[in-house]
Amino acid sequence: MAANKFVHIALAALLALFAVSAHAENNCPWLNETTASGLLGGDATGTFTAAANGQPAMCAFVQKTNDGMRELTISVVTDADAQRKLGAMMNSCGAADHPLQAIGNEAGVCAMDTKHRQMSERVVGRVRDQLFTIALVSTLKSDPVLNRDSIMSKSYAAAEEVAGNLF
Repeated sequence: MAANKFVHIALAALLALFAVSAHAENNCPWLNETTASGLLGGDATGTFTAAANGQPAMCAFVQKTNDGMRELTISVVTDADAQRKLGAMMNSCGAADHPLQAIGNEAGVCAMDTKHRQMSERVVGRVRDQLFTIALVSTLKSDPVLNRDSIMSKSYAAAEEVAGNLF
């Protein structure tokens, strides 16, 4: 009887260990690693940093290859004057910014930055008193996943997911 009880306890411990090892380390409240991996075109590793000392909460998802990396970052900060601050953020986007429809209370895309041999896109937005920024960056030359044709739709998909989780 005691041996049978030991087997049950050992089996339960092994099952619990398996369940813990199957759980992802990332605790990003706005986007999970699976979704980020789909947007980045391969397995991405995520990290989450909680807001502290006036700094925003941050999620970063990185997908590395032999030729470079792709990264998706999300920052969120709560601010009582979020609407005015979003206006200032949009003004800093430059002439190529444009609004995104049906994303949070307001959101827009900033001009792509092709400096430093990278492809990137930035979305800024607001859900009530929360400001969010999403950046997609690729350092891969002629990236088949994050390129001029696809980066806008991937930015929109990420913004849709983040804004939905902020509501």
